[in-house]
Amino acid sequence: MKFKFRLAYYLFGLLLGSMFLAFFFKEKKTEFCYLPNCRVLKDLRSKPITYSDATTAKFAENWVSLEDIKKTLQHGDVDFSKSNVPMDKGKLYIVEGRNAKNEDIIVEVINYSDRVVVKDVKKE
Repeated sequence: MKFKFRLAYYLFGLLLGSMFLAFFFKEKKTEFCYLPNCRVLKDLRSKPITYSDATTAKFAENWVSLEDIKKTLQHGDVDFSKSNVPMDKGKLYIVEGRNAKNEDIIVEVINYSDRVVVKDVKKE
């Protein structure tokens, strides 16, 4: 078989395979999380979130909102030097992010096997 026919068959198969993968991943809405920061944040977002009394008191002060915490858990940075500490049958994670006023905030989260508790929110 000539080279141009082999190349045509190869490119045709590559095109079909690429179309199949694009359709499959588009329908599945797959998120590629291979880095540790992304994997921890994805795990925290996948569980139901509850808020401690200290956190709800911070909401009343109006410098942080529920939306700020959700954005921090979506786009924040996990401080691994202070995180992954066993606490109350869960693990404590420190996530750094920003609020709506573009101020740095630190969210302390306890990750249990079935839920996530936002322990405290602090200004940096």
